[in-house]
Amino acid sequence: MSDELGSMPAHWGTTRVDRVATVNARIGWKALTAAEYQPEGYPFLATPNIKGKEIDFGNVNYISEFRYQESPELQLREGDVLLTKDGFTLGTVNVVRELPRPATVNGSIAVLRSHGIDPRFLYYVIASSAIQGHMWAAKNGMDVLHLFQRDIKKIPLPLPPDNEQRRIADFLDAETVRIDRLAASRAAQVSVMRERFTALTREQTGRMAIRSKSLPGGWQAVQLRRVISSIKTGGTPPTAGPDAWGRADEPGAIPWYGPSGIHDLLRVGDPAKHIGARAVAENIVPRFPSGSILVVGIGATAGKVAYIDHEATGNQQITALVSESSMVARFLGWQLWAATEEMRELAPYTTLPIINNDFLKSFPVAVPSSGGQEEVVRRLDRAASQLNSLEHIAQKAAQLLQERRQALITAAVTGQFDVSTASGRNVTDGVTA
Repeated sequence: MSDELGSMPAHWGTTRVDRVATVNARIGWKALTAAEYQPEGYPFLATPNIKGKEIDFGNVNYISEFRYQESPELQLREGDVLLTKDGFTLGTVNVVRELPRPATVNGSIAVLRSHGIDPRFLYYVIASSAIQGHMWAAKNGMDVLHLFQRDIKKIPLPLPPDNEQRRIADFLDAETVRIDRLAASRAAQVSVMRERFTALTREQTGRMAIRSKSLPGGWQAVQLRRVISSIKTGGTPPTAGPDAWGRADEPGAIPWYGPSGIHDLLRVGDPAKHIGARAVAENIVPRFPSGSILVVGIGATAGKVAYIDHEATGNQQITALVSESSMVARFLGWQLWAATEEMRELAPYTTLPIINNDFLKSFPVAVPSSGGQEEVVRRLDRAASQLNSLEHIAQKAAQLLQERRQALITAAVTGQFDVSTASGRNVTDGVTA
């Protein structure tokens, strides 16, 4: 057991979960169905409710008092450690620090109630890399990942003296909050820059004036059909065999995009596949010329916009617009990018917004009175490049902060440094530097 936890201080012991905590989870659902959820009642926590830094008791499903009372072992108490035991979120863990109202958990969450270990220390141990790795190694199930209660009960734990457990938990509470605040501060900086860029794009392309019905002198609002020369929606080849698909390095092959290939800030990512040169020559799918504006027409990402500087095609969720000579393509692209939420709000709905060709052709756009579109495009492209760079830096910083947070937790709960004399600021990769 100590081998899995690595080298620990000599005066520490080892144990396992079932020797210092009870483990309870729903055996099935006791015939509970989603149809029984109520507008009010007892919060019924699911994995999304425990994924954040604090447990979310607000955005939850509710069950009746009868359903709450039938599983008293799952009626939550302060100090309970909640552990996801199913699916790709297996290992998600949190601790009930405050209980604003009586609540319980659904079948994907196990409740660990300590009786011989500090609950916050137990939470941090389970959150550590050592135990997360142990749980994933012990998982069962091919299609659905699952940890049985017997697996959870056997999880090995370090067991320092009680006073050290509390010191480690206090230290990690303070240090993880500091790291989380730094990450939140960086995220806020990026959010502010994105808001400024969005406002700039709406102002520079006339989108803001369209919405306020106060176009500058000489500008006009027209339907999109008046500034495009063609509009076509993609499709799937009639055969998925070798006669249709090609390789990326095949001369004459073109990218075939789906919604996942439409990235932010007018960019495209990797295509889903490529259409082979022979199929391209035979026009078995619509061809989007270089300079087209791509719009996602249906689904969760409906309204996303990109610009392509190469010939391509796409599936039936992608529509391509080619602008008239009076409208610079990227200027129109940036305007539609700024209007994504407008399109989603105005588009007809079934269960998802549908931005079809008729809707697009009737969508109002702002047309400048004279030149200047190219300068606006250059200005927005520069600002977008700066925003993209900042977001990349912030993403990398967030990843490093998360890695450092994880390393700090693992090092502290396995005794790799004395928390009473360390700030934790020099901890990297699970060891003190």
